Amino acid sequence: MFSLPRPAAFAAGLLLAAPVLASFFGGPARADDARPLAVVAPWEITGLDPARSGYVFARLQIAETLVTADDGGRPVASLAQSWTISDDRLVWRFGLRPDAVFHDGTPVTADAAVASLRRARANAAGVLAGLPIVAIEAEPGAVVIRTERPFLSLPAFLAHSSTIVLAPAAYDGAGAVTAMIGTGPYRATVVEPPLKVEAVRFDRWWGPAPRIARLSYLAVGRGETRTVMAESGQADIVHVLAPEAIERLRRNSRLAVTVLPVPRTRAVKLNAGRPPFSDVRAREAFSLAIDREGIAAALLRSPPSAATQMFPPGLGDWHVAGMAPLRHDPARAKALLAEAGWRPGPDGILAKDGTPFRVTLRTFSDRPELPPVATAMQGQLKDVGIDLRVAIVNSGEIPAGHRDGTLDLALFARNFALVPDPLGTMLQDFGPQGGDWGAMGWSSQRLGEILAALGAEADPARQAALRGEVARILQAELPVVPIAWYDYAVAANRRVTDVSVDPLELSYRIAAMGWAR
Repeated sequence: MFSLPRPAAFAAGLLLAAPVLASFFGGPARADDARPLAVVAPWEITGLDPARSGYVFARLQIAETLVTADDGGRPVASLAQSWTISDDRLVWRFGLRPDAVFHDGTPVTADAAVASLRRARANAAGVLAGLPIVAIEAEPGAVVIRTERPFLSLPAFLAHSSTIVLAPAAYDGAGAVTAMIGTGPYRATVVEPPLKVEAVRFDRWWGPAPRIARLSYLAVGRGETRTVMAESGQADIVHVLAPEAIERLRRNSRLAVTVLPVPRTRAVKLNAGRPPFSDVRAREAFSLAIDREGIAAALLRSPPSAATQMFPPGLGDWHVAGMAPLRHDPARAKALLAEAGWRPGPDGILAKDGTPFRVTLRTFSDRPELPPVATAMQGQLKDVGIDLRVAIVNSGEIPAGHRDGTLDLALFARNFALVPDPLGTMLQDFGPQGGDWGAMGWSSQRLGEILAALGAEADPARQAALRGEVARILQAELPVVPIAWYDYAVAANRRVTDVSVDPLELSYRIAAMGWAR
């Protein structure tokens, strides 16, 4: 079970035929160094810019950040082998590894690292954009970051994939990324967006030499296709399995299946900037109509995953034990909607001032359980008079709909640890303008004050109190409605040894794997 630290402590929707897959992955399975490790996951490469698909290259260990994190979210050295903070807590100095080399053979200098971080900082949608950073500067062998006020969670933000450090030659004259030239234990040899990456072992990596010499990555959006690839041996490591496939794969003696709770929550964001969800009573009624326990048991095959609040139990004191849980109460939902002026029409659908309570929920199939969950919700909401239309779309249509205002609702799974301190996700999702995967048309001055205070707070008791207040505000206002917590499932062929799953989803940990002999 994951347990993230306090900030002070942190100081293809394709169905491919087997011959095609065999060709892509280099032929029949052989447990030797000549065969690439075949990795399959749902995530397409939407571009080379770290802010768009940096997480793919970070997970494949092609590119690295200054800092990473262990399973508990504690800071771990990466390109920065050490760091210090000044007595006034305004100046951080990250000492770089003197032996770190980019894949083009050039040394990792402070100037190169600073250039990557400044580009990340300049991206308005990036995790560094809203931080109280006043300067990112180079000193001999070190990156120096100055803040206008104490911000003790800074190392966590430097573990986010959008801050990967790339070689100067990775950029063109306008600053766009044109080549993936990183520093990791694997060097990219083929990058073919949106589906394909190939890489080889980088012999000049600063860490222990990986035992697996080559890897191939394929983005496969359809969950059943990924399952078949695991069963057939066409893939060695398959990430994100449908709940109904897990037991089936566990019965396969050639596979080892790992299911791990991770700090991720399936949730629905509501457009609170316009009716009907501008009324908190409608948001609460929506929540009350959802049978989370039924969804968790019947569809997710994991009864404990039914979300009683936004943050899962493993997120330390972000999860508030004893807080009144979210519950299923259709009668109360109907009463709230009636109080808000909604009346049943002849077809049973509620209407107000001649407008039916009809909304469209967008979701996507990259996470295979989401469409079935959306369908189950559709029936549950109809029982209280809400006509929910479900649209299965590309995941990019959710942030696009947020930005152009056309989104009614969206079902997705939000990771609270891509910045290995949930504060990073909170700042992205619940700032004054909301966020692509967070609030829409809703903000809270008090919540903003708390999030700002958490960045500087060093006292553990005060941190816990502030985090608890965050959880209570979100529970009362419901700008985003939690549905179920998340179990991450990975299938690995037993010809691969030393497979482990990163609960923070920062890395696939390929460099630690080997071939069975």
